[in-house]
Amino acid sequence: MPDLADGETFSMQGSGAKPYELKNTGGVYSCTCPAWRNQSLAIEKRTCKHLKKLRGEAAEAARTGGAVAAPAKTKEQLAAAAQAAPVLLAETWDGVMDPMGWWMSEKLDGLRAYWDGRRLISRLGNEFHAPDWFIKGLPGHPLDGELFLARKSFQKTTAIVRRQDKGDHWKQIKFLIFDAPGHGGLFEERLKVVQELAAHEYAASHPHTLCKGAAHLKVELARVEALGGEGLMLRQPGSKYVAGRSATLLKVKSFKDDEAVVIGHQAGTGRHKGRLGALLVRLASGKEFAIGTGFSDKERENPPAVGTTVMFKYQELSDGGVPRFPSYGGVREEM
Repeated sequence: MPDLADGETFSMQGSGAKPYELKNTGGVYSCTCPAWRNQSLAIEKRTCKHLKKLRGEAAEAARTGGAVAAPAKTKEQLAAAAQAAPVLLAETWDGVMDPMGWWMSEKLDGLRAYWDGRRLISRLGNEFHAPDWFIKGLPGHPLDGELFLARKSFQKTTAIVRRQDKGDHWKQIKFLIFDAPGHGGLFEERLKVVQELAAHEYAASHPHTLCKGAAHLKVELARVEALGGEGLMLRQPGSKYVAGRSATLLKVKSFKDDEAVVIGHQAGTGRHKGRLGALLVRLASGKEFAIGTGFSDKERENPPAVGTTVMFKYQELSDGGVPRFPSYGGVREEM
């Protein structure tokens, strides 16, 4: 496939309804896909699978300064990948794609759980020690869902499902199911399988509605967030279930979220004197910054240790690629 001349554009069909537009502006290549738009790198360093398909892996590696071949994975990384649950992961709605006709559901503030037919496991393949009475009656085929307690209850949910005593605390939890990965059909067919599951005291189908357009999406997002919800999820109609990140599943939130590694603790002042003032963290990109809000008193007194991976929310990235107005969201469960 030929390269793009300066100022030239090219349309390439992706997984969405509308094709993506690839463009060359003075040697800076861009794509309208979410993967290109949501990177924190400088625009001249960004690439995506569509640009690589158009120009070739070698040309894109030379342009961005990247390497063609990925480094060999360690034995530990290979083992982790082998045990990870084969779940479908979301990209972020770019605010441009028309969501009309997509399936819309509330984004749950819980823990992703994959039922493999005999046990509940996390996204990374770690087993949730659910009591026998909690999982009794679940089918022998895979289900994808979320262990959920209530809105704004992520930390409490985490504390319960990480226990290994299989106690009565689990009676507060529901397994809300939104897909049947083993079915192999289109999303509507898989959703029907979920909706027709036998009645269960601790499991239920997560409701979905058809989106009527961007205005409908924004109204529903405002309603959910006003109730303390995380945001919304969009599922492409007629889409297949695939393991890994896909543009057929999009998350919609007023705030963006990310993960960072704790590299230090900043002492508090004033009413926080003698305990945590802020976490000093580092993004995967290498950018370092401080998170000073979103902590409970208990978390300030016993903050996450250096080396821990934590989650945070933010409004936008600065021109330097640093999250603006970051707020602590908790320790990543799998860590």
